[in-house]
Amino acid sequence: MSMEPQLVKSAERTVRILETLASSHDSLTLSELQQRTGFPRSSLHALMRTLVELKWVETDGSAFGIGPHALLTGTAYLDKDPALPFAQETLEDLRAEIGQTVHFARRDEAHVLYLATRESRDAHHVIPRVGRRLPAHVTALGQVLLAQLTDDEVEALLPRELIALTEHTITDLTKLTGELDQVRTRGWAYEREQGTPGVACVAVAVDYRIPATDAISVSMPAGLSPAEVEPVTEAVINHTRKLAATLRREGIR
Repeated sequence: MSMEPQLVKSAERTVRILETLASSHDSLTLSELQQRTGFPRSSLHALMRTLVELKWVETDGSAFGIGPHALLTGTAYLDKDPALPFAQETLEDLRAEIGQTVHFARRDEAHVLYLATRESRDAHHVIPRVGRRLPAHVTALGQVLLAQLTDDEVEALLPRELIALTEHTITDLTKLTGELDQVRTRGWAYEREQGTPGVACVAVAVDYRIPATDAISVSMPAGLSPAEVEPVTEAVINHTRKLAATLRREGIR
């Protein structure tokens, strides 16, 4: 007997449509939406009309994109998160100390979701964005959070095929497992150009939940030498430890 929860079809379809629109850079026509979701055109048509009416979706008459009410709901998630104001303060301090772009993110199953970003003064090499969601295996943030799990848990969580964002992305599970082992040993993750060409990242988990769900990372030019990366790593470790201690002291779980 299947233990899968019974999903209400129209509710599931509505969410899938919104996720499809959110993950597309361009507006999508009804037939493009149908191709990507596999939903019948008739029910798709009725759902889109409803979503446009409720301002969750916008249309110019021929194509559809995410509407303003989706943003309101998304920011409500950030507003209610008690850890976020403390994390934002930490990002301010960290950026002031090292001058690079810094991120705070949370693991969402096999992805990481960016909840806060502070850009470096000369940020031309990264496009940081709150609400961006990336596969966990391609980022230092994701790797440091996957390292909180056992190898079996990681294998069960990740998709069978690990997609490559660059030629340096780890797409082999055995290789990734070896990398996670190193992350556990040293206490931080480091990747060069696995997620974005020209960019290297260091990430440390914020240790206030078990297993940790959140992490802080720094994006920097991939050309920095190990001697230049070392003080950045030290700074991330120090600020992240301080943040975790503050969250535990405040009773935030």
